[in-house]
Amino acid sequence: MHIYCTDMEGKTHEIPATEEWSVMEIIREGGIAMLAQCGGSCACATCHVYVDPAWKDKIPPAGEEEIGMLDGAFEVTADSRLACQIFFTKELDGLKVTLANGSM
Repeated sequence: MHIYCTDMEGKTHEIPATEEWSVMEIIREGGIAMLAQCGGSCACATCHVYVDPAWKDKIPPAGEEEIGMLDGAFEVTADSRLACQIFFTKELDGLKVTLANGSM
């Protein structure tokens, strides 16, 4: 199982994914630089990613806490999510995300 993460230079990386890990953990474990300053506690927006539109409806919707954190993020779009709040399942095999400005 894998996710695909496009970094700030536009390079896409195929990263092995582990079920029940957050996408933030998978990205960092895959060696991609990501600030993720709060370590996954949804207390910042430094793991901000853009979810590929084809995957948007396949992940659970953002909760109130995540939406509140995204309100303070830069360049938020309808595809914005916090990678620490998306937990990988086998149904997300092949998920595509792009790092947002401020996550690196």
